[in-house]
Amino acid sequence: MDLVTLAAIAGNISVLGYGLAALGPGIGLGIMFGKALESTARQPEASGKLNVIMYIGLAIIEVLALLGFVAFMMAQ
Repeated sequence: MDLVTLAAIAGNISVLGYGLAALGPGIGLGIMFGKALESTARQPEASGKLNVIMYIGLAIIEVLALLGFVAFMMAQ
């Protein structure tokens, strides 16, 4: 294998790594919003507190996705 082929393989593996890194936060967001909707349906009076907690969780999950993107860009 020559150097160009090895660089192409390394680039493809880093793209796969970013895809896997984005998969976790995506699943986490789906679970979080689903549970927030479920709990709001059970107790509508608690929706204000749930929204605040949900948005804090959203920010943390999005930071995980951005960290995966930064790691992907650093591998390039």
